[in-house]
Amino acid sequence: MNVTPDNDNNFDGPMIFIIIGKGYEEDGGEGVDLHVMLKAPDDDTAVREALNALAEGGFIEADLDQIGLLTDIPVDEPHASAYQGALEGEVAIIRFS
Repeated sequence: MNVTPDNDNNFDGPMIFIIIGKGYEEDGGEGVDLHVMLKAPDDDTAVREALNALAEGGFIEADLDQIGLLTDIPVDEPHASAYQGALEGEVAIIRFS
């Protein structure tokens, strides 16, 4: 996967995105608050890969509210582990009750 930014920002480190939203596992069910962390070359790819991972994880619908680029390495769990997974090419889904 290409991780070189396709814009003029020329970000030095790996581009690790965090996407904040809500996922739904059943039609009409109550949503689950989510953070999705992944490495991608741009935000469009990040959203597409996040939605694919959520579908594979059993979510039938998702409302994605925010997307951002992490500039610092998280130190608190579960985000620290999710960040490490994202560096290794995984799509990390953090669920909140």
